[in-house]
Amino acid sequence: MSFRPLLGHGRIRSREEKSEALQTAAWVDSSVVFDNRRWVCRDAELRWTAPHHLIVLTEEGGTSHTSIRSGEKSVYDGMDRPGDLTFVPAGAERLGVYRDVNLSYSALWIDPEFPGSERLADTPILVNRSDNVIATLLSSLRVEMALGHRPDTGYVEHLAALVSMRVAMLAGKQLPAPRYGRLSRRTFARIREYIEARINSDISLRELAAVAEMGVDTFARRFKATTGLAPYAYVIEERVRRAEVVLRETGSSIGTIAFRFGFSSQSHFTATFRRLRGMTPRAYRVQFSPES
Repeated sequence: MSFRPLLGHGRIRSREEKSEALQTAAWVDSSVVFDNRRWVCRDAELRWTAPHHLIVLTEEGGTSHTSIRSGEKSVYDGMDRPGDLTFVPAGAERLGVYRDVNLSYSALWIDPEFPGSERLADTPILVNRSDNVIATLLSSLRVEMALGHRPDTGYVEHLAALVSMRVAMLAGKQLPAPRYGRLSRRTFARIREYIEARINSDISLRELAAVAEMGVDTFARRFKATTGLAPYAYVIEERVRRAEVVLRETGSSIGTIAFRFGFSSQSHFTATFRRLRGMTPRAYRVQFSPES
C-alpha cells in the first residue's frame, strides 16, 4: 500500500515504500478526522494541499533527513524524531523531502470551520516542535482506538479544541482569557433533560450547545463553570452513576449494562469505570450489592 495523506490532493513520489493504516476514524461529518499509520520508505517527495488543518505527531521511529518548504520559503531542514509535532494550516501547500523513513505517526485533521479552530487562523506551518500536552492527547486517542474503543463525539470535540489552542500557543499567539459566568438554572435543566433522554447515545458538544442556544466555546466554558466538569466528562460521569445503580440492584450482565449506557464495548465500560471508581464493575457489584 502506497503512502497518501488521508485528506487533500497533490503529488507523491517514493521508493521502496511500505505504508499501513492502523486506525482511522471521523467525527461530526468528518470535521475532525484521526489517522494513525506506519510509513516506511527509502525516500519520498511530497507536494500536498488539504482543506483541513493538520497536526501530526511522530509516535515512533523517524527519518535520517526531512526538508519542508512552503512556496519559496524553507520551513525546516533536519530529522524527524519521536515526539515531534508538525502543524500545516488548511489550504497551505507543503513540499516535503524525506530520506530513510521508518516511523509511525498520528494525524489529527480539523476543519477550519470547526468551533475552536478559529484560533489557528493565519498560523504558519510549524515543523517538528514539541508540546507534551498535544503529544499526550494524540497518543491517548491512538491507544483508545487500538483497544477498539471509539471515543465519544463530545470527547473528541473537546480534544480538538484543546489541541487547536495549544498549536496557537506554539505559534506564539497571545490568547485572550475571557471570563464566563455559569449557565442559568433553566438552561442547565434543559441540558440535563437532554442528556438523560439520550444517555445511551453519542452526544456531541454541538448538540448540547444548540440546546443551550450558545456558541460551542461559550457553552463549554459556562458548563464547566457550572458543574466543574467538561461536558463530555459530565456525560461519562452520569453514565457511570446510572450504571452503579443497575449493578447494585439487578443481575444484568456487565456487557448489557455497558451497551445500555452508551459504552462502545464491555471492555470500554470496565476501563472507564475502573478509572473513575478505582475498581471494576464486577468488583463494585460484589462490594455494594444488597446480597453481598
